[in-house]
Formats: sequence, C-alpha cells, structure tokens
Amino acid sequence: MATATGIHHRTYRSELRLRHTKAEYFRLALMLVLLLAAPYVLDKYWLGIANVILISVIGAVGLNILVGFTGQISLGQGGFLAVGAFTSVIISDRAGVPVPISIAIAVLMTAAVGAFFGLPALRLKGLYLAIATLASQEIIMFVVRRWEWLTEGKGYLEVERLHVGGFQVERQMFEVQWYWILLALATLAVVVARNLFRTTLGRSFMAVRDQDIAAEAIGVNITRAKVTAFAVSSGFVGLAGALTAHYTETVTWERFTLDVSVLYLAMIIVGGLGSIAGAVYGAIFMGLLPALLTELVDVLGSSLPSLSDQLPALRNAVFGIAIIVFLLVEPRGLDRIWTRMKDYVRFWPFRY
Repeated sequence: MATATGIHHRTYRSELRLRHTKAEYFRLALMLVLLLAAPYVLDKYWLGIANVILISVIGAVGLNILVGFTGQISLGQGGFLAVGAFTSVIISDRAGVPVPISIAIAVLMTAAVGAFFGLPALRLKGLYLAIATLASQEIIMFVVRRWEWLTEGKGYLEVERLHVGGFQVERQMFEVQWYWILLALATLAVVVARNLFRTTLGRSFMAVRDQDIAAEAIGVNITRAKVTAFAVSSGFVGLAGALTAHYTETVTWERFTLDVSVLYLAMIIVGGLGSIAGAVYGAIFMGLLPALLTELVDVLGSSLPSLSDQLPALRNAVFGIAIIVFLLVEPRGLDRIWTRMKDYVRFWPFRY
C-alpha cells in the first residue's frame, strides 16, 4: 500500500510483485503505448537507432548482471559479442540450421565461453580480474582476425536476409519488421533478468557481491555463483551479438573491439549499477547521445563550420565528460535520479 511515508506491504505476495502502485502501472501502460506507436511515428533513420538501442539493452542487461549484481568486472564484452555473432552466422548460413536455433546455440556457446573465461574470478578480484577479462577480449579478437576459416579468408562474413519458415524480412519494411523482433526479445531479456533476482540463484549473486565470505558462511556456493554469473551474463551478450550479426547482415571483427567493451561499461555506469532499469536507461542514453550530438552539429554547422570537422573527436569528448559527470554527481546513475524524482513527487510537501 502506497502512503505519504512510503510503500508498505502486508503480505509476502504483495512484496514480491513487480509493480506495487497504480502510478507504476500507469507508467508501464504509457511506455507500452509509446513503444507500440514508435514505428508509426519515427522515420527509418531514428527507427534504425531504436533497433541498435534495443540490441544494446540486451547486452547491457547481461553485463549489469555480472558487474552490478554480482560485483565482478569484465572488459571482455566485445569479445563475447563476437562469439555470439560468428557462432550464429556460421551455424545458420553454412550448416543450414534455422536462424532461431542458431541464435539459441550461439547463446549457449557464448555462455560456455564466458564461464571458461570467468574461472579466474575464483581467485582474482578487482583490477586483477579486469586484466584477466581483458585477456579474453584479446584472445577472442586474435581468433576472429587470424583464423581464416571463420571468414573463408575474406576477413568478414556476409549474412543472408533474415528468414524464418515462410517469413522473410522485406527491404521496404526492414527497420519496422526488425523493430518488432528486437522489441520482443529485449522485453523478454528484461523480464527474465528482473525475475532472475527473485530466485535463489539471483540472490546468491547479490550475496557474493555484498560480502562473499559472509555468503559462503551462510551456505552459498561461491564457485558455482561466480561461474554461473559469468555464464548467464555472457548468454545475454551472446544473444545481443547474434542479433547484431543478423540485423546488420555483415560480421567483421571491427564491430567488437575493446571500444565496444568500454561503451557497454559506460552504459551501466551511466544507467546505474545493480539495476535492470538502469541498464535500459544507460543503453538509451548512450545510444541517443551520438545521434543527438550529430543533429546539434548540423544545426550549428552554418555558424560554426569547424564543429563538423571535429565531430568524431567531439563525440569522444562528450562521451568521456558524461561518464565523469555521472561518477561525480550521481554514481548510482540515471536510475537513482529517476527514483529521487518519483520520491519527491510522492512525499511532497515533505522533503523525506
């Protein structure tokens, strides 16, 4: 029950619900309306950006499971995206396996690779673990760049237009049809992640993050929790990588460099560590930032022509400034800012 002093629960069933107040149901309904109306309002350019953001949401949610909820660190996000992308394309295009099955195999393969590279987490923490995961990024990049049989010596893979059974994505409706596919999968990923932390496994992740020694003392299997966290996180990332491959219809190693790993870390830092909603906010923010900056430069280009020449450098500078500002002003990210805004309205005229 929502009151002026907060939300109070009288039953366990009430506490376990994902939504607690009428305002939350209203915001959910409003968001659904906006998402359903987007293909009819946005043009192809902005719908393409929305599709990229939906893929990023899946990857950011996966990384937040590992970093925000389990307290581990990973700089191998780009490499795990590459594993998902190359696995799905090779299985579907060369072996003739239906795309949904190839994507499912890619998710399992990436989870297995992530669990393998997560083994150092059993002995390492913090900076040392970050360097170990950075090694996984470099190893995977070495494989996809140097093993010529992966790309048949071309250096890249061409991906056939998505077709499942009798359905095939049409060129004229490319962005719209992909929007519905990606929206469904991103929604599924968010729902699965939200419910994961209502299970014993998810709570063991958070126990390891808060205090691993205390968690072990109360019976949590630390080894299983850490390795499983890497596997689950990498599975989400593998799904994002496979979708990237089939959406862009081209797979090259340049899409999965260390810069991509840093970008995904920035998403969860800006959005809010330890929050599924924060991962979504961060993916939206970091996805829209370059596009909005480009629009701004186009508007100011006539009066300040030098801005157009410096746009790539300007993007990097704004990207770095955004991370620094959030770390200084609100380390818990956009999710915490949104929570404080809601609390202000709910408790007004009281400050607390």
